[in-house]
Amino acid sequence: MWQVAKMRFTKMQGLGNDYIYINCLKDYPDDPPNLAKRLSDRHFGIGSDGMVLIMRSDIADFRMRMFNPDGSEAEMCGNAIRCVGKYLYDNGIADRKRISVETLAGIRMLDLSVENSKVLFVKVDMGEPVTKPDNIPVISVKDAFVSEPVTVKGRTFRVTCVSMGNPHAVSYVDDVAAFPLEVFGSAMETNDLYPRRINCEFVEIIDRKTLKMRVWERGAGETLACGTGACAVAVASVLNGFCDRKVTVKLLGGDLTVEWDENDRHVYMTGPAVKVFDGETED
Repeated sequence: MWQVAKMRFTKMQGLGNDYIYINCLKDYPDDPPNLAKRLSDRHFGIGSDGMVLIMRSDIADFRMRMFNPDGSEAEMCGNAIRCVGKYLYDNGIADRKRISVETLAGIRMLDLSVENSKVLFVKVDMGEPVTKPDNIPVISVKDAFVSEPVTVKGRTFRVTCVSMGNPHAVSYVDDVAAFPLEVFGSAMETNDLYPRRINCEFVEIIDRKTLKMRVWERGAGETLACGTGACAVAVASVLNGFCDRKVTVKLLGGDLTVEWDENDRHVYMTGPAVKVFDGETED
């Protein structure tokens, strides 16, 4: 480990979901939770939706650890892992267009779309969605938590819970742009139904191939995009009969393509990955 003095980093974003990426293939920072809190601060730090450490792995090509702005560690982030693929390929660390990345949610496979030696888009095999309440986790005696009534701040939502390696609660509203997310997002995140808190998506159904969502992320608040959230929204919407298995999910930061295969085994997410800048901390 190293004590943070001067430290190189790369700022990257996927649909405006921005993270600080640190190359930890040789060295590892001391106290990542507090480092994430410090660096993610948008007034006194670099500013981001969190921090990602790129590391070596004994079971995959590489490993990522992701920390939220409050210092809590997340199991997985779809937008962040796409940028991990771009970082590795663009910097010549990975020389193949298909790589595996270890996360707390399991190993994820990345297929890189490259143009002029740079990654533009990444397709991620997000694995199999989890719908058993105990494994999400959400407190319920039912086999699945689909369109169940949950009341927060005096309003009742029909909620469907899905884990994509991290927990999500999906609700449906008529006009997501006008929805007061700041009022209900935090209350839903910390509801007693969710033992480890939860990421909250509020969704407007445009048609069977198009969904529009906003997200309140556990430990981060509202963000411009959430890849695992978009996947959870697609799965929840199929379970409710609202959409086809391949959809465009429209987020504040842009669009993701999500497909849930006919065997219910794999969810595939495709979207952009963008480098913003390289930098170095002063102390």
